[in-house]
Amino acid sequence: MTYEWKFKARPYSDDEAKRLLKDVVSPETTDWHYNKHHKGYVTALNTIEKGLDTADPAKANGNYSEFGELKRRMTWNHAGALLHDIYWEVLGGDGDPGKGPEVLAAIEKEFGSFENWKEDFKATAFSAKLSGWGVLAFDRLYSGRLLNVLVDEHHYGAMWGAIPLIPCDVFEHAYYHKDGAGRATYIENFINNLNWERINGRFKKFVK
Repeated sequence: MTYEWKFKARPYSDDEAKRLLKDVVSPETTDWHYNKHHKGYVTALNTIEKGLDTADPAKANGNYSEFGELKRRMTWNHAGALLHDIYWEVLGGDGDPGKGPEVLAAIEKEFGSFENWKEDFKATAFSAKLSGWGVLAFDRLYSGRLLNVLVDEHHYGAMWGAIPLIPCDVFEHAYYHKDGAGRATYIENFINNLNWERINGRFKKFVK
């Protein structure tokens, strides 16, 4: 049976997004980014699932095969859909980390202070290629640490077993309509718009 991937709803309506996220992205971008780019990854996952039903694995090889390309694009679209799910989830707040006491304490323990984490996170996100992400992740399966991870595209640099807690999308389509080439401005506004209550809930869900 072919698995059906679901397009996840945001914790606010499309109209609310235009109001809540206005300091981070343009109102038009809240629509395009979610209903075109994000939804497109989920649509592609379902297309890939159907394609794998008929692709012949016996023809797979290291150069080109339908089976291999479908598998390769599944990774891209899966990571894109997942990171966007969390991206929207963590936005829409007032940026007060005190509203996430458990995750704030963990950040301060790992980085020495919230400001140290913020400086490292901004530099990480800013360092991604033209298309990429800066991600605060919990390295659950290996070190048990909180790490700021640089991810190019959606998946190059991602860590096995790490749980994304705060993913900052720095693909140009995320910020150019409002800030142009001002990636640093966008990242600062992203941090200032985080919903630390939802981040804290995500942290407590996955940290054992």
